[in-house]
Amino acid sequence: MNFRKATKDDVQAIVRLLADDELGEKRENYKNPLPNEYYDAFADIEAQNGNQVLLVVDNQTVIGCLQLTIIPGLAQLGMKRAQIEGVRVDKSYRGKGIGEALFQEAIRIAKEAKCRIVQLSTDKQRKDAHRFYERFGFVASHEGMKLHL
Repeated sequence: MNFRKATKDDVQAIVRLLADDELGEKRENYKNPLPNEYYDAFADIEAQNGNQVLLVVDNQTVIGCLQLTIIPGLAQLGMKRAQIEGVRVDKSYRGKGIGEALFQEAIRIAKEAKCRIVQLSTDKQRKDAHRFYERFGFVASHEGMKLHL
């Protein structure tokens, strides 16, 4: 099991993971070939400093991913924060510590970037994910709001 930053060649595998659950199958458009919007979005991620998709790879197979964005800010004496999104582990690898190792690596990167907080949002329907995040010490300290455009 290795960690590495995703490349354009990994986009198909990432979208496969994103689409492989009850919410993702409704939100994503996983097919071959993938819609160009996924490649355009990945190019935007690569172009933005402090933004990456972190992968877990086993024998050259992508088995987990998350997007990690380092966000500089002015509030709280210029505090940097790390935002985690799009966390997925391949169904056949769940329960083997892959997600835990992926989070430990993301937190290590956040500390290295001198972030003072790691934040994430999670769908209210993902009860198992909530328990997973709480094991790391994440606390539902704020009420999130979204405006879909």
